[in-house]
Amino acid sequence: MSEKDDNPQMDDLQKQLQNLFKQGPGNPRVTFAMPGQGMPEQEEPSDEQKAKDEEVLRRIRDFNLKPKDIRDHLNRYVIRQDEAKKVLSVAICDHYNHVRRCLEKPKLLEREYSKQNILLLGPTGVGKTYLMRNIAKMIGVPFVKADATKFSETGYVGNDVEDLVRDLVKAANGNIELAQYGIVYIDEIDKIAGGEGVGKDVSGRGVQINLLKLMEDTEVSLFAPNDIMGQMQAMMRGGKNKKETINTRHVLFIVSGAFDKLAESVKKRVGNAAIGFANAPSGDEDEDNNRYLAQASTADFIKYGFEPEFIGRVPVRVACESLSEGDLAKILTSSEGSLLRQYRSDFQGYGIEFDITPEAITEISHRAHGEKTGARGLMTVLERIFRDFKFELPSTAIKSFEVTTETVANPEETLTHLVVENKHLMDSVWKEDLESFAKSFESEHGIRLKFTDDAADVLIEVATESDKTLRTICEDRFKDFQHGLKIIQRNIDKDTFEIDADVAKEPDKQLSAWVVASFKEAEQRQTEEPPTE
Repeated sequence: MSEKDDNPQMDDLQKQLQNLFKQGPGNPRVTFAMPGQGMPEQEEPSDEQKAKDEEVLRRIRDFNLKPKDIRDHLNRYVIRQDEAKKVLSVAICDHYNHVRRCLEKPKLLEREYSKQNILLLGPTGVGKTYLMRNIAKMIGVPFVKADATKFSETGYVGNDVEDLVRDLVKAANGNIELAQYGIVYIDEIDKIAGGEGVGKDVSGRGVQINLLKLMEDTEVSLFAPNDIMGQMQAMMRGGKNKKETINTRHVLFIVSGAFDKLAESVKKRVGNAAIGFANAPSGDEDEDNNRYLAQASTADFIKYGFEPEFIGRVPVRVACESLSEGDLAKILTSSEGSLLRQYRSDFQGYGIEFDITPEAITEISHRAHGEKTGARGLMTVLERIFRDFKFELPSTAIKSFEVTTETVANPEETLTHLVVENKHLMDSVWKEDLESFAKSFESEHGIRLKFTDDAADVLIEVATESDKTLRTICEDRFKDFQHGLKIIQRNIDKDTFEIDADVAKEPDKQLSAWVVASFKEAEQRQTEEPPTE
């Protein structure tokens, strides 16, 4: 019997290579590498990283959080979503308590157990991802997020769903034991449904079927099927030095989506069954959608286009609430992850502080609510307000300002007024810019420049007219100055030069005159020196 027949792995690899060559060049999912350039070996983690990983594993083995502990933690970061916080807190505690018991008594693994995978429904920007990211951070487990639309049934056009689990290993710095307790979050799951109202999507059905295996209990190879180099390296190691798979038994899967059209479908079903005015609309479209999403049944999801087996793997379902203007105001002022804190930090990097009036907060929240993108609308509005302030103020002497309703309504006009009003403070900025340039020039070339007041006036005028910083003007005007000055330095041993208005206006012309004069002076000195005996 040949060596080939004795090695089914090598036989499989040969088949893959033959298929690969048949496909020809241009396959977007396969890359060729020179020997030694395949999938890099995972670097050995540092002692500090090992200690951190071991601490997280210890916390999982000794998991003792209560649902209200998780809810209270989430309240620090996420405004509203009380029902979602409650449901998630219970599901997370149930899941990790089960993990803890399985680690204590491995025989429990033999028992049937329905994993608490979660389905989050609700519009964009209400905090679905933020909720899960903060839960993962609180527990310490690796967290991976992806959009369902980037996956395909085959993995050759688009990504393979198993890449999600491989990404968990990367997020865990290669620690497979830690990765197998991680959280996978898949957004836009409603986009891979293929039913009434969304159109038939064959590839989406395939993705659902492939996800089924991951969401229960399966072994996933650390190398993708089309990762030829990775598989070759794994076979050369013979599987002796490192585990080559990860089990998904204890990986928690959370899927989410806006499900707008599902709300419409449920609304029709509930409306047909309603008697009288018991189910009359509230008048607020967002609240209406949320109310109907909360009533979605398994049958509704199947009708929407989900495979019965798939929707059965996400038994925990909760609809997130849309955010009101008041909620957006609280996010700005109360959340520990407040965007205002981020903007304050950005300005503090330049030594600038700002205050904001309550009326401005209200106006920002109103405008953000009109964006119809939940909390993301806050970033849109704040960026519109602060963009020019961030650009202009660091180059001025202004160290504080106030954000009012006028600032929100007319940021450009408010900024212009602020700069003009504080123009008298610019003298100190100009002086600092000149000193900074002179210090940098001396440090780099060993030559000292002294700017007269008249020279400063000339350069300031040029900077103002061209809308450039004084330092930029100096760097442009004196970019080759050091070459001539070093000639002068050699001729007459001079290391300090005064820059007056004439030099500031025509630096090259004046420098040429200085160089010529230095040669004459050097020649004259040689003539005047007495001859040596």
